[in-house]
Amino acid sequence: MRTAIGQGLPQVRVFRTADDLWKAAATEIVGSLAAAIAERGVAHWSTTGGSAAPGIYRHLRVPPLRDALDWERVQVWWGDDRFVPPDHPLSNVLPLEQVLLYTGADAALSGPPMAAVDGLGGGITIPAANLHPIPVTEAIAHGGAAWAAARYAGELRDFGPTPVPDGAPAFDLLLLGVGPDGHILSVFPGSDAWGDPATCVAIPAPTHVEPHVERVTLTPRAVAAARRVVVVTAGASKADALARAWSEGDVRELPLRVTRRASAIWMLDEAAAASLPRT
Repeated sequence: MRTAIGQGLPQVRVFRTADDLWKAAATEIVGSLAAAIAERGVAHWSTTGGSAAPGIYRHLRVPPLRDALDWERVQVWWGDDRFVPPDHPLSNVLPLEQVLLYTGADAALSGPPMAAVDGLGGGITIPAANLHPIPVTEAIAHGGAAWAAARYAGELRDFGPTPVPDGAPAFDLLLLGVGPDGHILSVFPGSDAWGDPATCVAIPAPTHVEPHVERVTLTPRAVAAARRVVVVTAGASKADALARAWSEGDVRELPLRVTRRASAIWMLDEAAAASLPRT
């Protein structure tokens, strides 16, 4: 592992393989959530989807990390999701249900520990009331992505972490992936989400990256408000965006730049970090 720390810059941790990265990220998540529980009695975690989530969840669901935290004190939120049902392959909720938690015919994103599958061992039990997916299913039936965004903003207001003065929720941990274009959450370069006063907004289907599906996302203000931001990404396709984001510039052009802050950690494999400056 290589570590570099810059003043006013995120801490960077680089790992030899993607699996080393997923394990370290899972350990960081547990540590951050445990600290929040010790201080405030509850931890609000905004998680992600994409390629990183399943690998991280596989390490969280087994000892010692599974048993290192009182998961009943964790409130789980999502930073963004595609406008698809939660059982759709593109859903950011699906990896958590399939990998981290028990999955059964009567399960509603929670339940008793999962029986051993492919050597994974038992899963984690989190009360269903502690799980806060973006209400896509209801929105499909009732009002579309903008409706889902407004409902999610209301749920965050009523049950989420204490907001900062501008109204953004102050998550104890905001976990982020990175797109090859440098997007975070579902905030793409040039997105109208920049400057939007809402907590959560609908995003039209992007045409420049896949999947070409409408999204619902937290706005970038959530990054500034979060107590801890952890960016986790792997692969050579992310190297250029990470290197560009390390330099100052317009965050609207490259949203990843909003994580250039001392409260953030970039956790990368060697391929993703290949173009970063060596220190």
